[in-house]
Amino acid sequence: MVYMFDIDRYVDDQITSVSVKNKGLNYGLGYLDGIRGFWNDNLKQLFVFRLDDHLRRFYKSGHSLQMPSPYSVDELTQITRELLILNEVYRDVYIRPICFKGSNTLRPDLIEPFNHLAIFNVFTEYEPKPVLRTCISSWTRVGSNMIPPQVKPTAGYLNSALAISEAEQNGFDEAIFLTDEGNVSEGATENIFIVQGRKVYTPPVSDDILPGITRDTVMQIITAELGLPVIVQSFTRIELYEADEVFFTGTAVGIKPVVEVDRRVIANGEPGPVTLEVLHIYNRMIRGELPGYRHYCFPVY
Repeated sequence: MVYMFDIDRYVDDQITSVSVKNKGLNYGLGYLDGIRGFWNDNLKQLFVFRLDDHLRRFYKSGHSLQMPSPYSVDELTQITRELLILNEVYRDVYIRPICFKGSNTLRPDLIEPFNHLAIFNVFTEYEPKPVLRTCISSWTRVGSNMIPPQVKPTAGYLNSALAISEAEQNGFDEAIFLTDEGNVSEGATENIFIVQGRKVYTPPVSDDILPGITRDTVMQIITAELGLPVIVQSFTRIELYEADEVFFTGTAVGIKPVVEVDRRVIANGEPGPVTLEVLHIYNRMIRGELPGYRHYCFPVY
């Protein structure tokens, strides 16, 4: 049996259900987050990476979307820890908190007070290829005055699904969104970085990106550990084509090299030195192997 937390109790995740009349299901009135825990076999410890930051973002999403979480950040932290212990998790794990409108009324408003919260974990990891071939999507990234991408609303993932499906149907591994102005925004579910010489660039929040926690972590690695500047500014698809390195960041994918954009090979078609060094440091950090970053690793046991 695998347990999940549903409203105010831990239950078998095979017996939970939501009515087909549910307003959150019908209209996408909800928000979520993605969190990962990493097992360190030497220390016999499960470290949840930047748990507090993820749950604070989740909590703030509810405030921004007028769907407040029925639990505080401290309560969500305790629930998450208890869920992992109850499920006897001794391996890498993905954790999903989700909150959505709980009523079965017809009108798609956000005013009615009942918000349904659940947290579950899964062991099937998102395992993309070691390097990715990508394309610029014909679908534009949803804008900040449409469905705000700066939080994680469930309705916004239709935008991502359309882009991913188009990319796969055309023989690519992943899609890259542009904004209405033609600036590079992000991947379908990842943030994006480019390397030019000894400088690293990533789009600003104003280019309709999620200010990702992995993105923030990578910016710290690049500046503090590699000694390179990270410049937050808009750039175009041409700058992608001409970059020395391109890579994605995200909770699910970690750090993922991009070696092709629109059938144009990036540099020599291999992961670059900056990408590989960031990946090496990040993989040690998330398992609690770097003392200077241990504060990011929440120990479950």
